[in-house]
Amino acid sequence: MTPAAAREAPRAERLQVLRQLLDAAHVSWRDDPALLRAKSVDYHWYSPILTELLADKCAELLVTPANVDELRTVAAACARLRLPVTLRGGGTGNYGQCTPMEGGVVIELLGLRSVQVHQGYATVQTGCLIEALETAARATGQEILMFPSTFSEASIGGFIAGGFGGIGSIRHGVLKDPGNVRRVQVMTLEEEPRLIELHGADIQKVHHAYGTNGVITELDVALAPAEDWRHVIALFPSYEAALRFGVAAMRPDLPLRLLTSVERHFAPYYPSYGALFPDTADAIFALCAAQALPAFEGLVAQHGGRISMAMTDAQVASAGLLPAYECAYNHTTLMALKRSKAHTYLQLAYPQPFDVDQALSLMAHYGPEILWHHEFSLAYGQYGVFAIPLLTYFDADRVREIQAEIEAAGVTVFDGHVVTIEDGGMKTIDTAQIDFKREADPHGLMNPGKTRGWRPEYAKL
Repeated sequence: MTPAAAREAPRAERLQVLRQLLDAAHVSWRDDPALLRAKSVDYHWYSPILTELLADKCAELLVTPANVDELRTVAAACARLRLPVTLRGGGTGNYGQCTPMEGGVVIELLGLRSVQVHQGYATVQTGCLIEALETAARATGQEILMFPSTFSEASIGGFIAGGFGGIGSIRHGVLKDPGNVRRVQVMTLEEEPRLIELHGADIQKVHHAYGTNGVITELDVALAPAEDWRHVIALFPSYEAALRFGVAAMRPDLPLRLLTSVERHFAPYYPSYGALFPDTADAIFALCAAQALPAFEGLVAQHGGRISMAMTDAQVASAGLLPAYECAYNHTTLMALKRSKAHTYLQLAYPQPFDVDQALSLMAHYGPEILWHHEFSLAYGQYGVFAIPLLTYFDADRVREIQAEIEAAGVTVFDGHVVTIEDGGMKTIDTAQIDFKREADPHGLMNPGKTRGWRPEYAKL
């Protein structure tokens, strides 16, 4: 089928041609409806708004290439047949990044999972799970710089394409900070796919682009010397005390991998902690280097708190407890939704320097309607604070109303209830990403509907 014929042929006919091409190349594909539904969703069900919006969006074919050569075959065929393509890693994104708005083909990239660890960095294929990358790095006395709270399920390519920061950001900043991601290799979606190498600032052309402008195939990510971390819970008599401790603990001489304040009303969602996190105290969850525990504990005491837990990874697992990072970031939303569907979440970034009184004022204003936890992080060379609070959900209008009120109070809102990149966080169209899309996805086939910056007339016929 020629490109001209493909443009005119019905979708079902083009999909059938693709199946035949994949069979001839021995590339695995599936089209059973239950599997397609499962592979067309991520964690966007955190948002009732997105759940409704994306309810009927589903792939028509799932393709699972086992290596780069098979991926090239798939990319070339989809380009020639003008079939929309949505990329999928571990499927742990929150915004419907891997939900196909226009059907077509979902390419699951978990088969591309090789890892090569070097001194100071790792070369890793896009589908490698982050937990596997960390295991490989630790075998050489190193560790990854940061990871999402969905550590065991998320892929490195998905983290780069949809993430911002995570556990480790308190020490190493966010993914966008220079040097954290050293190189990204991207395959174009063309009749003859090319591999493009991005370095330095050019990496931002595909970082947090939701897989709309090229297939990330391989990355070089920075590593750091491995630390002996402890999972720590510190209890405080008030949330104000926990917040003020968090501000004091943001300092370079205190080696931390995680620093999160969590108010006491989250305790029922974490029953396994028991007396370690009771509903009578507010808490700090942290990953603290073993040699820094005395300093950490001393600072906790200065702010009226006490340590209730300090365990190694092995001790946490043996006790049947959750790791500290699963009481941080958006994992708190996941744990709450396991017990009650009456919640959703917000994403906020406070102006710097962080004003504890401003945070407390918002907390008092919304009362039990919002449950609060704050993330202490390093980004762009400065310490800062953001929050992913839990909202008792009523309807979309109330979510929008609260977000508008919080922005009017001077706190930036990153909307987690939209599917487009710009509306979720950027606020403006990233023209560099769109320009790169014109090069790497000239037909406009990749994850359509996820960026407002792409216009139909940009597509090459």
